[in-house]
Amino acid sequence: MRQLLVIATVAAQLLATSGSAKTPLNVRDFGAQGDGVAKDTAAFQKALDECAASGGGTVLVPDGIYLTGSLVLGAHTTLQLSARTSLVGSPDIADYPLVNIRWEGEFREGHRALLSATNAAAVKITGGFIFGPPAPLSRLRNPRGPSLIELTSCTNAVLENFTTQYQQLWSVHLLFCQNFTAKGLTLRTVGANGDGIDVDSCDGVTIEGCDINTGDDAISLKSGRGLAAQTLARPTQHVLIRDCRLHSSIYAALGLGTEMSGGIREVKLENCILSGHQNAIFIKSRDGRGGFMENIAGENLTILKSPTFIGMDLLKKGIQATDPVPGDVEKWPRVHNLSFQHVRVENVADLLDGVNIPPARPVDGLTLADISGTCARAISIANMTNVNFSALHVTGFTGPLIQQENVTGTGLDASATK
Repeated sequence: MRQLLVIATVAAQLLATSGSAKTPLNVRDFGAQGDGVAKDTAAFQKALDECAASGGGTVLVPDGIYLTGSLVLGAHTTLQLSARTSLVGSPDIADYPLVNIRWEGEFREGHRALLSATNAAAVKITGGFIFGPPAPLSRLRNPRGPSLIELTSCTNAVLENFTTQYQQLWSVHLLFCQNFTAKGLTLRTVGANGDGIDVDSCDGVTIEGCDINTGDDAISLKSGRGLAAQTLARPTQHVLIRDCRLHSSIYAALGLGTEMSGGIREVKLENCILSGHQNAIFIKSRDGRGGFMENIAGENLTILKSPTFIGMDLLKKGIQATDPVPGDVEKWPRVHNLSFQHVRVENVADLLDGVNIPPARPVDGLTLADISGTCARAISIANMTNVNFSALHVTGFTGPLIQQENVTGTGLDASATK
């Protein structure tokens, strides 16, 4: 009997100290006003710090409009905004301290994000609306202005069920993160650099059920640029994007590169609707990058009103690195095993534009299978090996179905693809 009592007591103590059993902390109890006028930065940060210091838990943000500067989340902390809560970034640049960031592939000084976490496990942000700081803060580049959410070296982080609005700067930037999940997000941006989610040298990423409509790339996969990033060898890998609607009003729904010197591999895109002002999917790089992109697959996709379903430019896209990867062949990215199947295209100009490929390092392995719908032009490719085309049931195009130069593989005879 005594032994059972001891076990029950220990169990109760463990339950009492676990994050799930703790009483949530309310930012109002720490002095937050939520009137959209007074800055609530100090109250929020005090609540977040107390939560992390006690081993984690939940910080509640009840209905209101909360004006804050940069906030830092600690490990095992959930920031839970109510459905009618708006978190609004302060217009004062002094509210965003300068820290070391990776921006466009290289480390430099930049302003800390509105919401950030570093070296933290099990961080979660959920619910409500998040509005970034206004211009001109979002247009700052030297040093970079504050992004909306920036997670660095975090594990098991979750972003879910909130809506954001920003302009001319990245909304969500993930760097060196592992086992990250984004679910049910609605992200909106306008203007160049207005990316939705930037996945930067991360391992194990799931993005599902998100609606992302952006000025720049809706989702961009990166891993740094130049010899330093290639030597660091931190690829973006094991990425699953599913059941999403992705649109870009300037560039691509899904961009791979241009910063990819650390490598990008094992990416799967499935059951998504994509449209881009330039490309639905853009695979991009240049000399001096090195690195690799391999095992990239898309399945069950709908492509709407895009100049190009798949665009590929490995010759000249992106800013040259301060330390370019040297070598006649090694300076070019290695691209291997791209596969897209069960795709419906509607009102697409070019089905595939892939002529800007370095002859010194051809793309090795490109599969298109079961592609249907309408396009104005079809396929133009150069410098590729192990190409496999089958069941290309597209109509409405002018000119040949396939234009090719220095390409080997199967299904390259137009009649063989039908």
